[in-house]
Amino acid sequence: MARFNIVLYEPEIPQNTGNIGRTCVAAGARLHLIEPLGFLLNEKNLKRAGMDYWDELDVTTYVNYEEFLEKNPGADIYYATTKARQLYSSVSYEPDCYLMFGKESGGIPEEILKEHPGTCIRIPMIGEARSLNLANAAAVVLYEALRQNQFAGMKLSGQLHRLQW
Repeated sequence: MARFNIVLYEPEIPQNTGNIGRTCVAAGARLHLIEPLGFLLNEKNLKRAGMDYWDELDVTTYVNYEEFLEKNPGADIYYATTKARQLYSSVSYEPDCYLMFGKESGGIPEEILKEHPGTCIRIPMIGEARSLNLANAAAVVLYEALRQNQFAGMKLSGQLHRLQW
């Protein structure tokens, strides 16, 4: 089964991280948080957004980007940024790759992006829109990676609760 990794570089808003945590649980993805965080991991807004999924989440925190790289040697990382040249849908996501997203106020530092031009990806937008909400951007890219891997290991059909199809 393909198991993807969402990496949040210095996230600032607990509700976004909570929503992303819930998405990770639903998609079987791991969540990696690079400090400093703009909130505490026991904050009620984080838990409320993550609902009862937070306890099931596979989450790891790192003191900084260097520690993240140290503890995940050889990781295939895709850097989501509005500054990228290639679209998120034009790359092939390998199982177990890492999808990194930057902090809400400034994204991933350009110094990091410049080191990895071939794996920077963007979500197209219309007009003057600066960026998507962090939780939405993470879901868009994660589900593209899952789609490319045939949603391996995921439930592909649903049922009605009271009625039948």
